[in-house]
Amino acid sequence: MPTVKPLVIGLDSSTTGTKAMAFDRQGNVSACATDRISLHSPRPNHYEQNPDDWWVSAQNVLRKITRRIRPERIAALAIANQRETFVPVDSKGVPLRPAIIWLDERCRDMVKPFSEKIGVRKIHRISGKPADYAPVVYRLAWMKTHEPELFGRISRIYDVHTWLVDKLTGTFQTSWASADPLGMFDMKRKRWSPVILQALTLNEKHLPETVPPGSIIGKISRKAAVKTGLNAGTPVAAGGGDGQAAGLGANAVSTERAYLNLGTAVVAGVFGQRYRISPAFRTMSACAESGYYYECSLRAGTFAVDWLVTHILKADPVKTPGIYRVLEKEARQTPPGSDGLLFLPYLCGAMNPWWDVNARGAFTGLSASHDRGHLYRAVLEGIAFEQRFALREVEKAIRNEVREIAVIGGGAASTFWCRILADITGRPVLLPVNTEASALGAGITAAVCAGWYPSFHDAAAEMTAVRETVTPDPQTRNRYDRCFDAYTKLYTATAAIYAGMR
Repeated sequence: MPTVKPLVIGLDSSTTGTKAMAFDRQGNVSACATDRISLHSPRPNHYEQNPDDWWVSAQNVLRKITRRIRPERIAALAIANQRETFVPVDSKGVPLRPAIIWLDERCRDMVKPFSEKIGVRKIHRISGKPADYAPVVYRLAWMKTHEPELFGRISRIYDVHTWLVDKLTGTFQTSWASADPLGMFDMKRKRWSPVILQALTLNEKHLPETVPPGSIIGKISRKAAVKTGLNAGTPVAAGGGDGQAAGLGANAVSTERAYLNLGTAVVAGVFGQRYRISPAFRTMSACAESGYYYECSLRAGTFAVDWLVTHILKADPVKTPGIYRVLEKEARQTPPGSDGLLFLPYLCGAMNPWWDVNARGAFTGLSASHDRGHLYRAVLEGIAFEQRFALREVEKAIRNEVREIAVIGGGAASTFWCRILADITGRPVLLPVNTEASALGAGITAAVCAGWYPSFHDAAAEMTAVRETVTPDPQTRNRYDRCFDAYTKLYTATAAIYAGMR
């Protein structure tokens, strides 16, 4: 009778859904399941979720997997989670309010006073994060100011990883790579920062114990086994934030390869062993036994593309399902540089290197000769110009050249956009076999935990593969060089205007 091969599960709990994928030793997918998670916006720029939905969605996808694969084949499971999202609970474990997620902007006005209370440079040095409204620490500062009665009743604070680990294993723990996006984690010492916690009148007891990625964080409890179909006792490995897990899943574990996640937000990261800080990036713990990602982020990625289609062009993708293909065809007929039309993609403010919440997007060079094909291409090009600019600033800070870019996420499905990225950045763009890199990164973490490979580097090399490489066209690159020179001037030309219009 043939031997049944063991598998690992990568569970990706993202902003709007959960995906579970079962992988073999070579990273091949044996089973996959998805489920939706609801997102609520009670006020403009306020975004919340019911944390119970994270667990229900995880149960749904795991049950789908275990109906297709015998649970005894599962050697380990690891989680990749949406970052900068939290829920506070009381002494009975009941949520005090809905979870506030990373999209939420309610804490924007808390960033300056809270970071100055600790010291802007000091909080950056400790947490690896420049002052910006993304980290959870500023949402907690908002809660302390605007919901003091609820804040005073906080017994524990959960990130998404901790919430799911608690439901699966009954332990109050999280990974280094899930703790650090909260903005309260001392990145060098790998512990919660007493200085930052004291400024919030919190202490380490409010937060989960932190452990290295790949270590066993707990085992599936009997209760969770009933709900998920997994066997009780199955090891759960400490995973990481979806961004860092995506870097691992793209095999970006050396300084020469960057990963670029073309999702709702566009996130790029370059791996390094040294702890460095710079305005050019935010420093994140790698989903590995050691190291960091020097990460760039643009909040409006495919979000900007969808915004153009639905709000400006007034097209309904549900009623016109082929609209994106039509627009891409029209954009292909537009020359590189969109006939002088440039797009600055700061619809949701600017992160690295400007860290300016007042920054806004702009079309520049618009004329009566431009049509919707120009607009669509200009948005794709603007996001690509921003990646070239961001990576250039990272390279200056770390004194290292990025030689290739692995593109993942939903936008990687567009070969046209990947061609634009290659021509604008001047670097080969690698298209992985599996673009669901966060789930794969979690799967690689589980494989290390299961003892399949001696290191994350070895596991990533064996479990990832590239299906296609898009090489830059020198002639088009030269044309884009002139456009890029103009693009780099757009932010400084408009920053004062938008600051005055706030």
